[in-house]
Amino acid sequence: MASRRAVVSVIGKDKVGIIARVTTVLAENKMNILDISQTILQDFFTMMMIVDVSQTDDLNKLQDELNHVGAELDLKIHIQLEEIFQAMHRI
Repeated sequence: MASRRAVVSVIGKDKVGIIARVTTVLAENKMNILDISQTILQDFFTMMMIVDVSQTDDLNKLQDELNHVGAELDLKIHIQLEEIFQAMHRI
């Protein structure tokens, strides 16, 4: 199976457990994190990940799970296929 990659972005007020909760959802969905970057500015948390999504056909189900975590922790969490992300951010 060919590798498919997606970009996961997480934005919100910093609090304990953000990385643990988001990466748990990814692991439960058999997604390997290929690259990760996170920054905290003042109390503002941002994280970007590149994940391998070749084990799933249903990114909508995953987005629903991430939305649930986002609602619990007051975060905005989005997943988007890498090729769509790149096309949207091309200059």
